[in-house]
Amino acid sequence: MSPSEKRVHDLVGIGFGPSNLALAIALREHGAQTGDPIDAVFFEKQPAFGWHRGMLLQDATMQVSFLKDLVTMRNPTSEFSFLRYLQDKDRLIDFINHKTMFPSRLEFHDYLEWAAAPFADQVEYGSEVVAVTPVTADGMIEYFDVVVRQGGRGDELTTRRTRNLVIATGLEPVLPEGVVSDERVWHSEELLIRVPELRDPQRMVVVGAGQSAAEVTDYLHGSFPDAEVCAVFTKYGYTPADDSSFANRIFDPAAVDHFYAAPEEVKETLRRYHASTNYSVVDLELIDELYRRHYQEKVRGIERLRIFNASRLVDVAEAATGLRATVEFLPTGERTVLDADLLVYATGYRSGDPLTLLGEAGEHCLRLPGGGLRIDRDYRVVTTDAVRCGIYVQGATEHTHGITSTLLSNTAVRVGEIVRSVAGRRREAGRSAYALQR
Repeated sequence: MSPSEKRVHDLVGIGFGPSNLALAIALREHGAQTGDPIDAVFFEKQPAFGWHRGMLLQDATMQVSFLKDLVTMRNPTSEFSFLRYLQDKDRLIDFINHKTMFPSRLEFHDYLEWAAAPFADQVEYGSEVVAVTPVTADGMIEYFDVVVRQGGRGDELTTRRTRNLVIATGLEPVLPEGVVSDERVWHSEELLIRVPELRDPQRMVVVGAGQSAAEVTDYLHGSFPDAEVCAVFTKYGYTPADDSSFANRIFDPAAVDHFYAAPEEVKETLRRYHASTNYSVVDLELIDELYRRHYQEKVRGIERLRIFNASRLVDVAEAATGLRATVEFLPTGERTVLDADLLVYATGYRSGDPLTLLGEAGEHCLRLPGGGLRIDRDYRVVTTDAVRCGIYVQGATEHTHGITSTLLSNTAVRVGEIVRSVAGRRREAGRSAYALQR
């Protein structure tokens, strides 16, 4: 097959976590409803579907209602809903009797795997996208060639051509500057993957004040009954998450429209007001449980759960048998030295730069005065007129679309908007221009 005859996909998705899984479902349902299928393929560097496996703690629950699954907010009758999953697993009545809107994280992950299974023919796992090359004709970028390394095999590369990219590579774990993960220093995302390496730890230190930090503290304290767990954070106490009904409106689909159209100063105000719905906050039930344990240990005179509040970690050094961590109490400057077997940083995540892979094509992507990407309401990156193909982003749009852009809350609605955009642009370009080349 000559280069001019190379098959051209309508869409290539980079990453196959919940966002692009929801997109694959929306694409399939669009094709079934319209009789006009959109040809799509997805690449995922993990060997199988997985979503934050290192934090699938047994007692951890979702912080979002099961109704905000992959499809329900877009299509309540979808065969890929959480309720359909429960019916398929013969647990629907049991879940109803459970009287909760918030399934366990383990169960929701099982739902995601169940939903991903029918797309095995569209997803290539163990496939890492290493570059995206623009393909030009008459000075215009008509397609992208997506270069993929498959199965981790060095120089074994394949190329797929597409008219549209959807980048959904997820969040990157954040460690403090200069910190490198090793056998005794972990990010919380590695917890369950690396816990089997621990051998009779005597003391463990957890840094962070958010939900993950509290969950890691709770897990380590319960899993190692002979060990001391030290929680270090700069606040006086864990801050409760604001999940009240009115505050949760910031996650409504309409709120995305409001945020997108708002002036920059209003965007910043909304971000500041509603950070407590998601960032550096903890479920109140977990806060109360940790305080209960902490108090009961004080009563017994044996404190395994030590809370270093209003404190920061100022130094970490290797010691003969582990680590030596120095903690400073901020109000007085008093320092405490802790010999520890493990240090876990629960210091959050950030969206990666979606243009990292785009190379020359990235030069055609326009930016806002503050440096962020210009992104249209349909999640398409704004480009120069030289680019005729589409670049869509899922997850790195908080600066333009609001807080829901990194969360599950609006995923189902968002992918519906992307599908409508891709399908609409294809119609505008004319059937002949978009006929599959094989």
